[in-house]
Amino acid sequence: MSQAQLLHVLGWIWAVFGVYWIAAARHRKAEQTGELSLYRLIRILLLVVTFALLFSPRARVGPLGRRFLPQLPIIAYIGFALAIAGMGIAVWARIHLRQYWSDKVVLKVDHQLISSGPYARMRHPIYSGVLLGVAGTALVVGEWRGVVAFFLLLPNYAVKAKREDKILAGAFAEDFADHKRRAGFLLPRLYPKK
Repeated sequence: MSQAQLLHVLGWIWAVFGVYWIAAARHRKAEQTGELSLYRLIRILLLVVTFALLFSPRARVGPLGRRFLPQLPIIAYIGFALAIAGMGIAVWARIHLRQYWSDKVVLKVDHQLISSGPYARMRHPIYSGVLLGVAGTALVVGEWRGVVAFFLLLPNYAVKAKREDKILAGAFAEDFADHKRRAGFLLPRLYPKK
């Protein structure tokens, strides 16, 4: 497959991923805490801009349309594999959270700290998976707009993850401190901190 075909297929896979994400959101527990709607709106706008940069030909303006990588099929295939792996990690983590997942930074009624499955080594595998998927897609794109898309999404998820850590630390104190020693923030921790 050519780079353009790989990107086209990735566009459809991301679309299916998005449909799954929206459909799975219906099976959630009631929220115990709240979050300002403005935060959610900003995150949604950042996602729209991220994916517009990756997939819209209109984003190929000026330096954004210049290549940052040589146009080699092996790079596009590696990017494709990373994108699929990232989406797979995010879906695995989403399924593992079950009814405790939320697109907002909140605690659910009777919330439990999940520290198994993908959460055994990473505290935020959904964000890590999406970021890996976007990074892989950026490799397939091969243009600076992909790099901008990744670095637009990275601080968004880093801030959201820090806010989640704060809420979980407040609700689960010692259990969360232990989880934090064993699991990395956005990257897996292979060895627990002492």
